[in-house]
Amino acid sequence: MWGFFPLYWPLLEPAGAVEILANRIVWSMVVVVVVVLALHRWSALRATVANRRTRWLLVVAAALITVNWGTYIWGVNNHHVVETSLGYFINPLVSVLMGVLILGERMRRLQWVAVGIAAAAVLALTVEYGRPPWVALVLAFSFGSYGLAKKKANAGAVESLVVETVVVAPVALAYLAYLSATGVSTFGTEGSWHVVLLVGTGVVTVLPLLCFGAAATRIPLSTLGLMQYLTPTVQFILGIAVFHEPMPAMRWVGFGMIWLALVLFTFETLRHRRHQLRVRPEEKVLA
Repeated sequence: MWGFFPLYWPLLEPAGAVEILANRIVWSMVVVVVVVLALHRWSALRATVANRRTRWLLVVAAALITVNWGTYIWGVNNHHVVETSLGYFINPLVSVLMGVLILGERMRRLQWVAVGIAAAAVLALTVEYGRPPWVALVLAFSFGSYGLAKKKANAGAVESLVVETVVVAPVALAYLAYLSATGVSTFGTEGSWHVVLLVGTGVVTVLPLLCFGAAATRIPLSTLGLMQYLTPTVQFILGIAVFHEPMPAMRWVGFGMIWLALVLFTFETLRHRRHQLRVRPEEKVLA
């Protein structure tokens, strides 16, 4: 579902990226509140909000995911679908690097090699684009930072998303009110189907998240990590096959280096995991 997002956002034109983002925030809040009611999760939500540290970490997460969502919508609607896929290809490497720089984690040798290849790939793509691939970099670092904030907050997926959307919803609502007051809002002026699609941004945002949360408790983390490469892969294919974005030879080289880095990174991660299981076989129960 995440991989096919690029097919959804263009359907919302002529709404601009910021108007789409504001609608996505507001309607996502509505949907997650309904989910909390349906699942009777109010006690968990109150506990999340009551913890001051968790609350502030989720405020930071809210700001980061807003940047991520806005950049992604802008990128898709301005013909940068391939570049958005690049952001999510390099995101696992960015997350590991942030773990080293911020959390003091240690990277193994092959992981350093993978990060080095990815850095060289970004430089190659900067030369090819004639500019840094800023859409990809903003997506990768904002989502990596978002994941770090969520990890430190240690809150439930639904509860945390309620807090995040509630934090930014007043700003989103104020912007939508401004658009309506100035007569430039597309909500209600482009037909009923357009309204349905704008409201649907909440559903298409929350549904994959709920599926992801359900999957995370049912399958091994290593499998879940590998499956997340499906998202940028589908986006990349859509960018070339559906949106017909150009892929010069140098761009293929840059993406090829990224894919090589991911192969090395994944191989090293799985090899280390197997080694841990041999050393501590009791962890197989948790796997």
